[in-house]
Amino acid sequence: MIVLDQTLAASLGVVALLLGRFVNGKVGFLSRICIPDPVTGGLIVSLLTFALKSFAGVEIAFDRSIQDICMLIFFTSVGFQCNLSAIRKGGKPLVVMIVLVGVLVCLQNLLSVGIASSMGLEPVFGMVAGSIPMCGGHGTAAGFSQLLESRGVENAVSITMATATFGLIAGALVGGPVAKLLITRRHLTVAPEDDADSESALKFFKEEDDGYGQAGRVTMAAFEIFIAMGLGSLASKLLSLTGLAFPSYFGALVCAIAIRNVADAVHGGVRVHPREISRIGALCLALFLGMAMCSLRLWELAGLALPLCLMLLAQVAMMVVFSIFVAFPLLGRNYTAAVLVSGFCGFGLGATPNAMANMSAVCNKFGYVNLPFIVVPVIGAAFVDIINITVISLFVNFL
Repeated sequence: MIVLDQTLAASLGVVALLLGRFVNGKVGFLSRICIPDPVTGGLIVSLLTFALKSFAGVEIAFDRSIQDICMLIFFTSVGFQCNLSAIRKGGKPLVVMIVLVGVLVCLQNLLSVGIASSMGLEPVFGMVAGSIPMCGGHGTAAGFSQLLESRGVENAVSITMATATFGLIAGALVGGPVAKLLITRRHLTVAPEDDADSESALKFFKEEDDGYGQAGRVTMAAFEIFIAMGLGSLASKLLSLTGLAFPSYFGALVCAIAIRNVADAVHGGVRVHPREISRIGALCLALFLGMAMCSLRLWELAGLALPLCLMLLAQVAMMVVFSIFVAFPLLGRNYTAAVLVSGFCGFGLGATPNAMANMSAVCNKFGYVNLPFIVVPVIGAAFVDIINITVISLFVNFL
C-alpha cells in the first residue's frame, strides 16, 4: 500500500480539478449536464487507482487532514448564506419551495430506507441513496460518509459519491422534459403576473458594496469563517453531550447561521460578507471534492449494484411524480411554476448548477421569467443544505 501524505493528497486533488476542467471543456455533454470539474477529474484518477489495484495489486491510500478542513470551511460558508429574513421577504414561491424541499428530503430517505429494509439490508444502508447524495450532492455525500461508516455502512465514501454522480446526471436529464411536458400539455405561456414580485425580490437580494475593497472583504470573510468554526467546535462538543451523532461540521454550520442573522438584525454597521464567504467556500468545496473523488475505492461497489440501482431508479421516479402532482400545483400551475419545477428537479436530484441549467434551457425555448432565477439560487445556496443536514441527522440517529 502506498500512502499519500496530506500535501500530496491535496496536490492530487488540485490535479484532479484541473484535469476535470480540461475534460469537461472538451466533452460538451459533461458541461451541459453541469458535472463539476473535480468530479470528472477525480473519477478519472479513481479509475486509475482501480486499475493499479486490479492489475498490479497496488493500493493507494490518502491522508484526509486537508480534505476534512476544506469540508469544514465549505459547510461553514453554507451557514453564512442562510438569511432567515429572506423567507419573510422572498415571497410565496420561496416559502413554498422551502416547504417542498423539507417534504422531499423526508420522502427520499423513507423511500431508500424502505427499499433497503425490504431487501434484507440494514435500514441505515438506505441512506447512501437517500437525500444525502440526492438533495445533498457530492459535498453532503462526502461530509456524511464518515458518520455512516461509524454506523456500520462499509465503503460509504465510495457508495455515496457514486450515487451523487448518478443524481447529477439524472437531475440534469429529468428537469427539462418534466417542465416541457407541463408547458405543452397545459399550453402555458409567460404572463405579466408571473413576474409580479421579481423586481422587489431582486432588490432585496442584491448586495451593496461596504467600502472595504475586494481584498479587504475577502480578508474579513476569512476571519468570519474562522470565528464561526471556532465557536462551532465548542458547539459540537456541547451537542455530543446529548448522545446523538452529528457530522463534524454541524456546530460550525449552526454558529455561522447565528452570526449571519444576528449581524443582519443589528443596526449600526455590523455586517458579514456572504458573497466573499461563498467564494471561499466554493474554492474549498472544489478541492474537497477533488480529493474525495480521487480516494474512491471503486472495487468495493460491485456487490451492491442491484440494491443501489433499484433505490436510484425509485428516486428518479418519485422525483418526477412529486414534481408534477405536488410541486407544480402548489407553486401555482402557471408558466413560472413549470420553470421552478425544472429547477426543483435539478437540485432535488443533483445540485444548484443543474437547477440553473435546467431553468435556462426551458426559458431559452419557451420564454424568460426572472423570479425562478432569484428564488432557486437562494434555496440551493442555503436552505436545501440546512434542511437536508438536519433531517439526515435525525434519520441516522433514529434508525
